[in-house]
Amino acid sequence: MIDVPLLHPTMTDAEILAGLEVAKACDAATACVKPYSVPVALEVLKGTDVLVCPVIGFPAGNSSISVKVFEATEVMKQGAQEVDMVINIGKALGGEWDYVTEEIKQINDAVVAGGAILKVDPLPLFLTSTGYGFNKQSEGMYIYAGATDHNLKLMRKYSSEKVQVKAADGVRTLDDLLRVRALVVTRAGATTTKEILEEAVRRGIGKEAREVEVFIP
Repeated sequence: MIDVPLLHPTMTDAEILAGLEVAKACDAATACVKPYSVPVALEVLKGTDVLVCPVIGFPAGNSSISVKVFEATEVMKQGAQEVDMVINIGKALGGEWDYVTEEIKQINDAVVAGGAILKVDPLPLFLTSTGYGFNKQSEGMYIYAGATDHNLKLMRKYSSEKVQVKAADGVRTLDDLLRVRALVVTRAGATTTKEILEEAVRRGIGKEAREVEVFIP
């Protein structure tokens, strides 16, 4: 259920390649990459179950709808299997939900037409139903608290059952991961994926289903 984010603006190609190897070694759900990195990510992850998930409108969501649709169409042509988008934050904060809903709809149409699913980053929170696959909270670059339990609960409560919820940033330890999973979160972004899985092994948590006690404040 872990996405490995390789999105920091200062990451070099060498660092991205190293991150892709981590995603492969840890059998992550996806590697989240910058759009230009899609071809190399597909090559490195070929033959694995790790999906390639580029971001569009990242990190601030300021591009026009047509530009975001173009980005989505381009990464789909390259072979993207999931897509993360950032909504127009100013429009959302200004209450212009018709604009935001139309933005998501158009991008979702482009992504679904290519056979992938869309994850929506509300920055900090967006609650509606437009048929996209994931509702993703806080990519963390400017909101340092990351994914809060309160907001994750709200997203789960107000999202359709067909919509999954992702916690991005704020998940840095195994206990963080177990806690958000207990909140019915199905995906989490974590730059510390390797360390989380190593801790799971130390605590005897593997691929076999088992019950664990989770503390939720």
